[in-house]
Amino acid sequence: MSAAREYGLDEQYEWARPPVGGWTADDLDRLPNLPPHTELIDGSLVLVSPQTRFHSRAMRLFENALLEQAPDALDVVREMSVKLNSKNRPEPDVSVIRAAANTGPHQTWYGPDDVLLAVEVVSEDSEERDRETKPRKYAAAGIRHFWRVEENDGLPVVHVYELDLATKAYGLSGIYHDKLTLSVPFPLTIDLTAINRRRP
Repeated sequence: MSAAREYGLDEQYEWARPPVGGWTADDLDRLPNLPPHTELIDGSLVLVSPQTRFHSRAMRLFENALLEQAPDALDVVREMSVKLNSKNRPEPDVSVIRAAANTGPHQTWYGPDDVLLAVEVVSEDSEERDRETKPRKYAAAGIRHFWRVEENDGLPVVHVYELDLATKAYGLSGIYHDKLTLSVPFPLTIDLTAINRRRP
C-alpha cells in the first residue's frame, strides 16, 4: 500500500515521500500539486500553515514601503523563493532584489547574488526556521541584509542584521519599534505603526 493510501490521501500526494538523498531545489518546479509557498530546507519540503492577519499585514507594509523607496536599479518581490544551493530553496516573505535579475513572468526563483535583503515575518510555526535556520543559510549564501520581524501587541518589531563578510555571519545592527530608519541597503524610513493603515 502506498503512503498516500495508508493515510487516506489522494494519490496526487505521493510527492510527500522523498527520494534517497532528499529533494533538490529544481524539484520544486517539477513536483505536481505542491501546496503554494512550499519551501526546501536541507532537502526536505516545508509546508506553511495558514497565514495570520499580522503576517499578511506586515508583508504588505514592508513590500509597499520598500517598493516606494527603492532606487530604480532594485525591485521588491513578495514570497519568491531563493535557490541558495541544490538542497535549500527558502522563500523570504519579502525580498529586495536587483531589477536586472528579473527574467520574465514565468520566473520562480532568484539566486542569492540577486538578493540584497531578505525579510522574514516570524510565525508561531516558523519561529525556529525564521530565527535560526534561515538567517544562518542566508548569511552563508552571502545575502548582505536580513530583517527578522516579530509581533508585539499587534505591531512589528524589526531586528536588523548585516552580514560580516569576514565571518559570513550576521551581526545585529539594531532593533526598531514604531519607526525604522536605515541607510542600507538604501536610505529608507518605514512607519511601523502604519501596519493596519489601508492607504499611505
